[in-house]
Amino acid sequence: MTVSPRTCLVGEVVTAALLNGEIRDQFNSMFGAWSTWSPTWGADGGAAPTLGNGTLTGRYLKVGRTVDWVLQLTWGSTTAPGGGGGNENWWFGLPALPATGFTYRIAQGDAYDASSGLHYGATAIYNTGNGGCVKTFVASQGTATPVLDSLAPFTWAASDILYAAGRYEAAS
Repeated sequence: MTVSPRTCLVGEVVTAALLNGEIRDQFNSMFGAWSTWSPTWGADGGAAPTLGNGTLTGRYLKVGRTVDWVLQLTWGSTTAPGGGGGNENWWFGLPALPATGFTYRIAQGDAYDASSGLHYGATAIYNTGNGGCVKTFVASQGTATPVLDSLAPFTWAASDILYAAGRYEAAS
């Protein structure tokens, strides 16, 4: 993880440890393995969704204040979309709080209906609410109701998958 460079002092002896920490380690963190995080999943309308025996995983790489992230929600047989019968407006927590002013930045997603084998592209916006989240997924294909929720673009069932990815500026 990159950090702010330290301020060197006049007369300070430059050591291998100092150079490694300030140059090598910083540089390596930009090309290192992504970190995992456990995204939260909620809804603005109706009861909150429950993961049950589904899986929700996330990975991210933060370089300076730039955050690249991916998440995957795989629906299980006991996963529940939450109440509301549609229009729940799902949201997923991000790994770091977004910088202010990023309410309408776009993330990309894909909803996969395992029973039909169809993929539905989706876009989303960032929001600083809920500790920083991506929400208001909008499916771009095959639905009369464009919001990505329990009924759109299809009724979610076991083995269906939501993929999402994006990049944003973190608050710090």
